[in-house]
Amino acid sequence: MYSYFDNAATTPVDKDVLKAMLPYFTSSFGNPSSLYSISLESKKAIDNSRNKISQFLNASKDEIIFTSGGTESDNLALRGSISKQKNHIITSSIEHPAVLSTCKDLEKSGYFVTYLKVDSEGFIDLNQLENSITEKTALVSIMHANNEIGTIEPIEEIGPICRKNNILFHTDAVQSFGKIPIDVKKMNIDLLSASSHKIYGPKGIGLLYVRKGVMLNPIITGGGQEFGIRSGTENVPGIVGFGKAVELASKNMNKENKKLLSLRNRLISFFMKIPHTRLNGPMKKRLPNNINVCFDGVEGEALVMLLDNERIFASTGSACSTRNLNPSHVLKAIGLKPEDSHGSLRLSLGNSNTTKDIEKLEKTLPIIVEKLRRMNPLYEK
Repeated sequence: MYSYFDNAATTPVDKDVLKAMLPYFTSSFGNPSSLYSISLESKKAIDNSRNKISQFLNASKDEIIFTSGGTESDNLALRGSISKQKNHIITSSIEHPAVLSTCKDLEKSGYFVTYLKVDSEGFIDLNQLENSITEKTALVSIMHANNEIGTIEPIEEIGPICRKNNILFHTDAVQSFGKIPIDVKKMNIDLLSASSHKIYGPKGIGLLYVRKGVMLNPIITGGGQEFGIRSGTENVPGIVGFGKAVELASKNMNKENKKLLSLRNRLISFFMKIPHTRLNGPMKKRLPNNINVCFDGVEGEALVMLLDNERIFASTGSACSTRNLNPSHVLKAIGLKPEDSHGSLRLSLGNSNTTKDIEKLEKTLPIIVEKLRRMNPLYEK
């Protein structure tokens, strides 16, 4: 058996989610835009999932737009909200590549982007945010929780700043959605991205919450599905699976978080006993399932490969860019040197993890770290 510690990258589909999806591949396969009975079944299933998800966020049904995933949702939020008159976006230096790459692309087209700095734990400076706002600012996009170091940003404070200045506020909540409570009304959120496959749902389906009254320019045009904001025949099995995954997350969140916090804190305490180890990100305002540490004198890629040999699966950074050997932009932003960030290990726990997985990791990892340090002529004990 293997031990899986990369749930921030993706999660396995829950058996109840799969069961809910299966009929919509075969017997209830109708196109929701048609008028006959099996198509109406599909439309009803979409409406049911939209209702579950909207209640989970304290939103209205017609504020949930289904997309192909978090990347598309981020693109729609950023590209759909700017114009020649309002051509300025404010974001942070530690956003997911779906936001940062989109911002870089928009800059090539003549738009302007301000990248807020973060402190040593990954938090933005609210004063810098306010001072960066201009009359041209259309959107502030700050992720709810960081995918690498787990930092939970002060969303409740950012929202009112944006609302006061009549600026749209978007948050990439792909990592936090289903793990910690989100209330879009209380948090003054205008746009929110989330993805199914991070919460034991299927890949290829996500959402963008669009507050009623917010006007977005579509980036995919066609038949006018999803209230005219995102055209294309709906992914009915995916939407049904997403809705079921949200239903389960709503039911299990408190119990699951209690378990994950216990396992996470145990591992952090254990890792910090290994000499020359650094915890990246905060201890308190952190996702309950996230651990990110750096081991001096260790290459993260080698560490992950040797763990893989022991059937322990983990990551050395964001799974969306782990094949890129450049230092993590997140670790660089919080002040780590390139040689230090190369020794990072990210563990993201999930509902399948048990104390046996933790014990296996505690037994295996120190041996591997010591082995790699002995092989490194530059490492000084």
